[in-house]
Amino acid sequence: RTAGTESRFKVVEEGRDRGAIRLRVPGLHHVRNALGAAGAARAMGVEWDAIRRGLETYRGVGRRFQCLGTADGIRVVDDYAHHPTEVRATLEAARSAYPEGRIVAVFQPHLFTRTRDFAGEFGRALAEADEVWVTDVYPAREEPIPGIDGELVARAVEEQSGAPEVHYHSSLEGLADALAEALAPGDVCLTLGAGSIEEVGPRVLVRLGGGPANGAAGAGERDDA
Repeated sequence: RTAGTESRFKVVEEGRDRGAIRLRVPGLHHVRNALGAAGAARAMGVEWDAIRRGLETYRGVGRRFQCLGTADGIRVVDDYAHHPTEVRATLEAARSAYPEGRIVAVFQPHLFTRTRDFAGEFGRALAEADEVWVTDVYPAREEPIPGIDGELVARAVEEQSGAPEVHYHSSLEGLADALAEALAPGDVCLTLGAGSIEEVGPRVLVRLGGGPANGAAGAGERDDA
């Protein structure tokens, strides 16, 4: 189960109760990753107490549900999710971690080919948010494909039953200003993508009068390969 930004789960190994683990990141996908790591460690002969200590002191990595900070009652979180399955899992984690907050997803598609092939799936995944902002495609290594852009994803969200409010903002220029104007206290602004979207969260915090936590600005990873 998720309690705030933590996950708690019990481990049973070959019928033996190994007790409960507190993982300091939210989401079922993180629990699955932790169990996989624990299983690999056990296969290598690592003692269970050492595994427990390792899991319970793990605090996540940059750009994986990374809380950048809070300003004016608005929390800003950044995640590297750039595949529909990852986007859905991250939104589920946000919903579990902040059940009272309005989840505002800010998505930058990554690669023209991925956008072309998965626009519909991105639309279904992003529709789990309360409000969606989509910007244009981060090309990385690719050349543009005619007719393939972020608006394709925005339309796919709008086509979903009970679709949330959707905004298409063609570039990152001015996006932080627009978000800061639209967000309200209690909202969770969740930036998603493997490209330059990582720059937006820190800018939003600055516009709101705060600043990124723990030097988060520019500290993440970007997929230009």
